[in-house]
Amino acid sequence: MSEIKTEFEFFPTRGNRFSRWVGRLGMRLLGGWTLNGEIPDIPKAILPVAPHTSNWDFFVGLMVKLALGIRVNFLGKHQIFVFPINGLLRWLGGIPVRRDSAHGVVGQMVDEFAKAERMVLVIAPEGTRSKVSEWKKGFLHIAQQAQVPVVPIAFCFKNKTINISKPMLVGDDLDQALLDIKAFTNQAVGKRPELQ
Repeated sequence: MSEIKTEFEFFPTRGNRFSRWVGRLGMRLLGGWTLNGEIPDIPKAILPVAPHTSNWDFFVGLMVKLALGIRVNFLGKHQIFVFPINGLLRWLGGIPVRRDSAHGVVGQMVDEFAKAERMVLVIAPEGTRSKVSEWKKGFLHIAQQAQVPVVPIAFCFKNKTINISKPMLVGDDLDQALLDIKAFTNQAVGKRPELQ
């Protein structure tokens, strides 16, 4: 397995040598996953991860997160943040969102980024494990309005590689930003390629 960078000055971190060892072991046991590229050492970012075709994406992502020793956040419907799993979901990085909020999920997340000194949001832009013709652009609106970079990540099950892009700033042309991100992630083959 290639050397994994686990020392960050700005990127949010969590864990210790043992949890990083568990992550590296998990990456090996799940098929020998390796990283191609590096997580940039920046305090705020949105990580769109694609393709998302299987629940296995979560387990691979969890092992990578542990191996790198990073702390990331994810979105969940506010209804799931209840006892007895509320504390666990928040500890794992869950952020409850209300889709019926007056200024919507985008506004909520822009506020979250403004309040946080360090925050990294992982999102599946396809929005589902099913085949979709269009990705949701909400994450691009969040990145644009919160002025945080996007770091696309592609999980390739064919060669067991996690490809990490350089950070991208989102300008006024959201359609072009989406095309650039898709150009990077479309090189990867999902666990169920027929759903890509």
